[in-house]
Order: sequence, then C-alpha cells, then structure tokens
Amino acid sequence: MKRLMLMSLLFPVILFSQTSGKVIKVSDGDTITVLLKGNTQKKLRLAEVDCPENGQAFGKNAKQFTSSQVFGKKVTFKETSTDRYGRSIAKIYYDNDKYLSKELIKAGMGWWYYPYSKDDSLGKLQEKAQQNKIGLWQDVHAVAPWDYRKMKREQSKNKKIEAAKVQLKTKETV
Repeated sequence: MKRLMLMSLLFPVILFSQTSGKVIKVSDGDTITVLLKGNTQKKLRLAEVDCPENGQAFGKNAKQFTSSQVFGKKVTFKETSTDRYGRSIAKIYYDNDKYLSKELIKAGMGWWYYPYSKDDSLGKLQEKAQQNKIGLWQDVHAVAPWDYRKMKREQSKNKKIEAAKVQLKTKETV
C-alpha cells in the first residue's frame, strides 16, 4: 500500500520531469518545434535566454546557430512554465547534456533573460562574451530583444495614431 501511494505521488513528477523529441523546426534563435511520440508536435520557447528577433541584427545568426546545434537531433527538455502566447518554456538539452540556452549565451547569440532566471552563471557567460566581443557583442549598438519589441510596439502605436489623425483631417475637410 505504501509503495502504491509513493508511486501515485511520484507519477506526476516522472511524467512531467523530462521529455524527449526530435527537433523538426527552428522558428528563431529561441523557439523550436519538437516531434514527440505519436507524431505530436510541441512548440518550445527556450528558458533563460532571449535571442535577437528575426528582423533584428544577429537574428538570423541566432537562428542559424540554434539550427546547427539541434535541428534534426533528439533533445530532452524540461518544461518550466508557459508564456503569454501559450508556448511551453523549456530547458533544452542535447549532445550529452549540453544546455542550449547556455550555448547560445556563450556563443554571443542571445541575452541572459535574467528576469526569468536564477542562474547567475549565465550572466557570467554573457559578460565574458561581451568582453571578448563574441557574436552580437561585436555590435556596439546591440539592442536587447525586449527593448527591440517594445520599440516596435511603440512605432506601430504611433503609426496608428498618425493614420487616425490623417483620417480625422480628411473628414473635417469634406
């Protein structure tokens, strides 16, 4: 009976602790899709790292780096949470337990996403990449992806405001 109770308590931990799948798509530097058993696809956002957006400097480089590391390979991952878009946020491991987020930061292909990470060693890797001007740190004007996204949202908002003003002026002159 005790054994059965212990198994029922541990089952959710075992079930959700680590999963594996084959990487079938790399959307950008920090988002991949894996094929799970039963031909189920799962989109994963990498934990603890934020890579440049596709339209941003080094965005294509980050995507190429991620592809070179994991595309077509079997990876294991541990889901940590979900983001506001419903993607699973996960720690992804490959090639004998290499941690993909760590490799991206070490290669200068992403920022340590410190608001969502407790791993200070990733910050130290980022500092080292910055000091050695590795990857995106070659660009003296490198913009963090969260700042880039904020800037894009503000530009979009300003365009809508300007369009509304033009429309209002047109109505006033008619």
